[in-house]
Amino acid sequence: MQGSFGTVDVWKGSGLFWVFTDTLNGLDRIDPQGIRRRLTNHFSKVLQLMSGLIDERLKEREMANRENVDVLDALLNISPEEIDRNHIEHLYLDLFVAGTDTTSNTLEWAMAELLKNPHTLEKAQKELAQVIGRGKLVDEADVAQLPYLQCIVKEALRLHPPVSLLIPRKVEEDVELCGYTVPKGSQVLVNVWAIGRDSGIWENPLDFKPERFWESEIDVRGRDFELIPFGAGRRICPGLPLAISMIPVALGSLINTFNWKLHGGIAPNDLDMDEKFGITLAKAQPLLAIPTPVQL
Repeated sequence: MQGSFGTVDVWKGSGLFWVFTDTLNGLDRIDPQGIRRRLTNHFSKVLQLMSGLIDERLKEREMANRENVDVLDALLNISPEEIDRNHIEHLYLDLFVAGTDTTSNTLEWAMAELLKNPHTLEKAQKELAQVIGRGKLVDEADVAQLPYLQCIVKEALRLHPPVSLLIPRKVEEDVELCGYTVPKGSQVLVNVWAIGRDSGIWENPLDFKPERFWESEIDVRGRDFELIPFGAGRRICPGLPLAISMIPVALGSLINTFNWKLHGGIAPNDLDMDEKFGITLAKAQPLLAIPTPVQL
């Protein structure tokens, strides 16, 4: 590929790398839509908030009021020559921005798919009832004993990855891939949304079918490129451990402690599953469901 931009075929024809070469770099200086200007303002406010939290923590440490040590304490204990305050503020900015709606979106998609597929919801509730008892909250230690719940989370991440295009990569040297030449300095966007819906990889890819993972060793930790909602390699999402521990806990607790029905008497097959593409993948119409506490 020698040109302003192009695509590189990766997964047997439908999963794509989107490659942009340096010829588009002039647009980032023009900022025709004013996006950079607005984001700079918003990010400045968030950085001020992070700075205030660090000041508060430093005062607590001076007064010896810290009983527990968390990530911020660990970062502040590192020598300023290795990681200074500016680095800490921007690290927290990255974590804050990346984790604002990705987890909640995934949880909403998983709930929507379960309500659209009542037989799957019933099967998950049956597993929860057998393992921890109906009406109880799910604890993190319980997740290992709930394989079907884990399959549901994997399937939700396959069909509805939190970020459709992974964080951009940049090519360090000229690379030839699938008959295309990707020039040095090109920006590469990995289309995980397309990979998750590739019929060459997945049978009936548009169907929500957690059973496809039942006896499969495919995981979301970046080792299996068929399913990389968090990316892979050294730039894998740092929030992966939190997400894969918290999403099953939250989802399992919701479906085990409540019975659910769609708002307005909507039939499961009529549930709107349209997507709204942006930096993250959200439902075009928010999920409206009515919970009823489980009678113990």
